[in-house]
Amino acid sequence: MTYSDPFYKKSTIILLGIILLVYVMFIMADILIPVAFSLLLAILLNPLNNRFQRMGIPKVVAILLTLLIAITALGIILYFLSTQIIQFGEMVPALKLKFSQILSDIQRYAETTFGISIQKQTQFLKDTASSGKALVGQTVSSVLGIFSLLFLIPVYIFLFLLYKPLILNFLFEVFSNKNTRYVAEILHETKSAVQSYIVGLLIEASIVAVMNSVALTLLGVPYAILLGVIGAILNMIPYIGGLVAILLPVLIATVSQEGYTTQLAIIGAYAVIQFIDNNVLVPRIVSSKVQLNALVSILAVLLGGALWGVSGMFLSIPFMAVVKIVFDRIEELKPWGKLLGEQIPDSYPGQGSVKPMMAVQPEAKK
Repeated sequence: MTYSDPFYKKSTIILLGIILLVYVMFIMADILIPVAFSLLLAILLNPLNNRFQRMGIPKVVAILLTLLIAITALGIILYFLSTQIIQFGEMVPALKLKFSQILSDIQRYAETTFGISIQKQTQFLKDTASSGKALVGQTVSSVLGIFSLLFLIPVYIFLFLLYKPLILNFLFEVFSNKNTRYVAEILHETKSAVQSYIVGLLIEASIVAVMNSVALTLLGVPYAILLGVIGAILNMIPYIGGLVAILLPVLIATVSQEGYTTQLAIIGAYAVIQFIDNNVLVPRIVSSKVQLNALVSILAVLLGGALWGVSGMFLSIPFMAVVKIVFDRIEELKPWGKLLGEQIPDSYPGQGSVKPMMAVQPEAKK
């Protein structure tokens, strides 16, 4: 394919390439998902690893210390949540019983009011549950996925940090010398964008977790801290996670308390938190150097969910940020980079050159 080839030929070849790439990514999800998460975490932990090496610590020891600190921080968080996790596990049978009673009341009401049989409702719930399981993805649904969470991701992070010079050298050598400056700019901006996005996201999630937990505690919702943290984690999924995060405490309040006052209060509290998050925290804290417009972000999250489930939703925004960095550095792809960005031009080529069609008055017949 050459630059002078007709558009239909180039677009067909590109489309076939995209379809093949998406198919390979789909069938190799169990392998690629932990690799993708490990690469993001390796980029995040790289500054700490570099600091240890500048202190004169051997490379392997510095990487091990970096991983030890990251795992310890995660372990401390899980330790503080362990009490509520155990209590929640003990209350699961009672919650299931109460939820079954509420579900039976709703089904009888739907049958009486709308004429929908209980059998059809049950089938609909089964189909919805099946879709939900598919959305979770294959990351934790298979033995390989669970194994990757416990073992492969730390190993991948160690190897990425260990072989970083080898990988960077390959990326520079695979392109011609005249593109060295562009490759260096892309790598630098990619590292900065991913680091700033993830660090900002973690800070934002911590603040949202505190606000969620305080609100649920004041409202008397059981497992307030656990639900607040889960809500903050779900909120990291752009646009969609915040809506899902509201459902969990509302569901727990429904099956554990009488009436609906608490549920309405939860919705109101979470609406205020979402307003603060979207208008204060995200613009000021999640300061990624690459800004994607809302349309692209929503489409990326939905496509990521369809491809890799919940894991794809988390990975979609960093992936699109890297894609935009590459597009902005390649002359032929700059229009696509602008399409992904937030900047809206005041005008465009050809604006005003086409005049609206005026109604043509027919000549009067003589």
